[in-house]
Amino acid sequence: MKNKSYIGISFIILIFGIWAVPKIVAKFEKADLSVIGPAPEFKLTDQNEKIITNKDYEGKVYVLEFFFAKCPTICPIMNQNMLKIQKEFYGNLKFGVASITIDPTNDTPAALKAHAEELGVKLPFWHLLTGDADYIFSLSKKFNLYAAANENVPGGFEHSGLFALIDKEGNIRCRKDEFGNPILYYDGTDDTGVKMIKEDIKLLLEE
Repeated sequence: MKNKSYIGISFIILIFGIWAVPKIVAKFEKADLSVIGPAPEFKLTDQNEKIITNKDYEGKVYVLEFFFAKCPTICPIMNQNMLKIQKEFYGNLKFGVASITIDPTNDTPAALKAHAEELGVKLPFWHLLTGDADYIFSLSKKFNLYAAANENVPGGFEHSGLFALIDKEGNIRCRKDEFGNPILYYDGTDDTGVKMIKEDIKLLLEE
C-alpha cells in the first residue's frame, strides 16, 4: 500500500511539474527586460503647483514622456494612448506618469491643470510637469528623447513621440527586439508600441 501511495504522490508531483514549470519559465523569460541604466534625476513643477522630483516616483513603475499642450501633430495621439494606459492601470497606486512639457512658456501650471482636466487625467501620480526651458531640453538630452524648438514646424516644437518605461528602482527598462537588442523606448504614437509597454508595465509591477 505504501508503494502505491508513493507512486500516487509521485504521479501528482509529475503532473504538477508538467503544468507549472513551463509557466514559471515563461514568466521569467517574459520578465527579462533590459536595464538601460538609472533614469536622470529631475525637479519640476506639476499642474497643482507642487514640486515633483524623481524621488516622488520611487517604488512605482512609471511612464515618462516629453510633450506640449498645444501640439497639433503627434501629441493628441500620444495623449489618447496615455489615456489607454491610464485606463489599464487605474487604481494601482504603484503606477504613475510623468508628462514633461517642452513649451514651458505657454504650459504654466494653470495651463497644464486645464489641459489635464480636458484630457481626463485621473491617476493620482500622473504629473504634468513644467519648469525652465533650458533645464527641460537638457533633461530630454539626458534621457536621449529628442525634443527641440523649431519655428518651421507646426506648433513651433518637435519631439520623438517616444515613451520611457522606468521601474520601481528608478531604472529605465525595455524589452529586446527580435535580434536581442534593447529597443530603448516605446512608440507612443503606435498601437503596437502601446500594447508592448502595457505588457511590460504589468511585468515590472509584479517584480
